[in-house]
Amino acid sequence: MGLGVTASVALTGLRGHVVEVQAQLAAALPAFTLVGLPDTALSESRDRVRAAVLSSGMAWPNRRVTVNLSPASLRKSGSAFDLAIAVAVLAGDGCLPADGLDRVVHLGELGLDGRVQPVRGVLPAVAAAVEAGFTRVVVAAGDVAEARLVPGAQVHGVVTLAEAVLLHGGRVESLPDVEPVRQARTHAPGRPAGDLADVAGQTGARTALEVAAAGGHHLLLTGPPGAGKTMLASRLPGVLPDLTESEALEVTAVHSVAGTFDPGDGLLTRPPFEDPHHTATPAAIVGGGSGLPRPGAVSRAHRGVLFLDEAPEFRPSVLETLRQPLEQGELVLHRTGGAARYPARFQLVLAANPCPCGMATDKGLECTCTPQARRRYFGRLSGPLLDRVDLQVQVRAVTRAERVLLERGEPTATVAARVAAAREASRARLAGTPWTNNAEVPGPWLRERLRREPDVLRRVERAIDEGRLSLRGADRVLRVAWTLADLAGLDVPGRSQVDEAITMRTGGAA
Repeated sequence: MGLGVTASVALTGLRGHVVEVQAQLAAALPAFTLVGLPDTALSESRDRVRAAVLSSGMAWPNRRVTVNLSPASLRKSGSAFDLAIAVAVLAGDGCLPADGLDRVVHLGELGLDGRVQPVRGVLPAVAAAVEAGFTRVVVAAGDVAEARLVPGAQVHGVVTLAEAVLLHGGRVESLPDVEPVRQARTHAPGRPAGDLADVAGQTGARTALEVAAAGGHHLLLTGPPGAGKTMLASRLPGVLPDLTESEALEVTAVHSVAGTFDPGDGLLTRPPFEDPHHTATPAAIVGGGSGLPRPGAVSRAHRGVLFLDEAPEFRPSVLETLRQPLEQGELVLHRTGGAARYPARFQLVLAANPCPCGMATDKGLECTCTPQARRRYFGRLSGPLLDRVDLQVQVRAVTRAERVLLERGEPTATVAARVAAAREASRARLAGTPWTNNAEVPGPWLRERLRREPDVLRRVERAIDEGRLSLRGADRVLRVAWTLADLAGLDVPGRSQVDEAITMRTGGAA
């Protein structure tokens, strides 16, 4: 009886668990049994592994092969275990030395021709292996660049199963001359942000965009078609500062699992930008798929911007799924295949017309919508959802005279410098806390630091009594007021910052 042991990694969301892959070869009728809660794709590895071994010029053992994925209570999914299963079987058959294999992690899918193919989620998988003390990792050649982004990992890339056998001291007749398989990317995150100087006029809306960037606040832009709502939203990522090292690792891990990360570009250091179409389903927005769910648009927008253009055109079921991640900054998705936890701390930007035809403005344009149609259209944005949006700004149409008389606006670089200074001020104030920007700070913490400013709190309480703010809205006003103070270089917000925050919160005209 032979026994071969090596390791691989099972991903649950972004969390990786090192799995011991044990292969026992017994003198019995030939068979291949795989146990340890594998899903359908993993169960099919029996056929892929056998064909890959034969295609690599090695004999398949004429014995009963039992492969156990331990811990058996953890559900495993995907094809990333193929390489580890093949190595464990060959080690148990004596084709390669078994010593030390139990401390090597293998990640890769096997083709029928013996080639090792890239898999999703290599970055978080390798990070979990290194954290667990498994520093030596063998991956497909197409995943080497991504795996080497993890500090402390000793990464070996192999093109074929035969190369893996040679790497571990085994013997093969010859190495096939084949090209490495490259990862197929399904989506390229982000797009060129453009320059804020391209936006004509819209001084108030530009100010709201700067405040949103400085504090990480959510933003609603309401106005007629062609006023510049989409242009403003698409330029928000360019105003945001670069991601910190820990944020870059987290964002890159999400896109690695989603299959949207190109390791040739290194870690994602710029905030991502996601703008799904209004026909998107709830699963496309929050994540889904068979077995363990994949990250959706809200997770791919983590530490970046999620832009919903023509927001009232989205299904109500889609819009309401945003309420939990807006509050908690993460998603826990439960499916029949298990539960997955993904981060989802994004900035939400909504753009909406005032009515279905878009002409319900104060410029004297003729609107063909009935009052009931207007209420029904904008009513698709529910009160609980809007209550979670810090800044709600009306964007007016720019007239021809304004286009001629107005000077060119500030470029993105100028605004980004002010935003970076404000973020640095808030980061210094929040040092030692779990929060990094004003939008994340809870209300009690803010109110405690404003006790010496009773006039500031009274103005907010008066707005609550008048019905202009909810209790949640009052906390969000204080967050915006702190951001305005950071932009102004003040230690604490004053009356003018609170008044401006209330105006931006309650839909003041821009």
